[in-house]
Amino acid sequence: MKPGTAARGSLTGKTRVAVAMSGGVDSSVAALLLKQEGYDVVGVTMMLLDFDAGPGCGKHAFPDARKAAMQLGIPHHLLDFRKEFGERVIRYFCDEYGCGRTPNPCIRCNEKIKFGLLLDRARGLGAARLATGHYARLEQNGEGRLLLNQGADKAKDQSYFLYRLTQEQMAQLEMPLGGFTKNKVRTMAKEHGLPVAEKQESQEVCFVTDDDYAGFLHGRRPGLLRPGRVVDTEGNELGRHDGIAGFTIGQRKGLGIALGERRYVVRLDVERNEVVLGRYDEALADTAELDQVHWVSGEEPKKPQRALAKVRYQHSGGQATVFPEGDRARVKFDEPQFAVTPGQSIVFYDEDTVLGGGIIEKSK
Repeated sequence: MKPGTAARGSLTGKTRVAVAMSGGVDSSVAALLLKQEGYDVVGVTMMLLDFDAGPGCGKHAFPDARKAAMQLGIPHHLLDFRKEFGERVIRYFCDEYGCGRTPNPCIRCNEKIKFGLLLDRARGLGAARLATGHYARLEQNGEGRLLLNQGADKAKDQSYFLYRLTQEQMAQLEMPLGGFTKNKVRTMAKEHGLPVAEKQESQEVCFVTDDDYAGFLHGRRPGLLRPGRVVDTEGNELGRHDGIAGFTIGQRKGLGIALGERRYVVRLDVERNEVVLGRYDEALADTAELDQVHWVSGEEPKKPQRALAKVRYQHSGGQATVFPEGDRARVKFDEPQFAVTPGQSIVFYDEDTVLGGGIIEKSK
């Protein structure tokens, strides 16, 4: 493992570390690396759904994780979090769509389940630390403050999803893959005969099958999908929709309307139950209001901060000034950004280091 992946303090090589094993190659290699360092490694897999549901955290996660644990010769535990996941993640997911917002369930799951509930349960198994297969780096600065940095493989960096981590949580975490590329991780898995070495990663929300968000919501909250009008920014009707929960800001494809030029979803009007379409320039915003703001350092800056601000996971980021306002913040971009979507998170970076972030309440 490369140095600087965590601040371990005085922990010894026989320290017990619980590894969150999802059944994929990343978490399996994380367990491998820690075992090679001499740690007392135990695998833990979260049961978030019934085994016959969901492509990512249902039927495939446990057996694949168990096979990898057996190959590594480490104990493995299945932890039933179905109730908590339903209450804290799936309910939030449905509620946000009901408010005309686009949720990010991965960020929510990290905050409430993986680094909340699972971290507590790991301690109950006698583990001093919890490890994950995230592509991000935890380091300690000269003042003893823990930093959350981007992973070395920028194409796989997952620091965006981790911005809600606290100093206390980071002090108990290991992220062994932070200094490696995905290709290197797969190579290590093959070299050690791990059964998940060639397993492909899911690109969808783990509890939504085939990316069918509308179908999932219809099964959970059928009242959210009410037919209504699709209009332009002047209120002219362009067509009909089957429910605004099936749309998100910036969407261009799958609108179900043939128009002479490109149109994008620029607003979801919950009160009128309307999907509003506009030109590309009408989907741009240079200001965003955030709530539930979290600063990784644990301290709110005393003055406005210059930062690279990412409005979604694969966004390259835009230079901006962040104006802290307690648990809220206002973000003013130097240049307008596309699809600044309510419900999603804006995450602030100082070069590779995550400063913090918050949930978009509105943009203009």
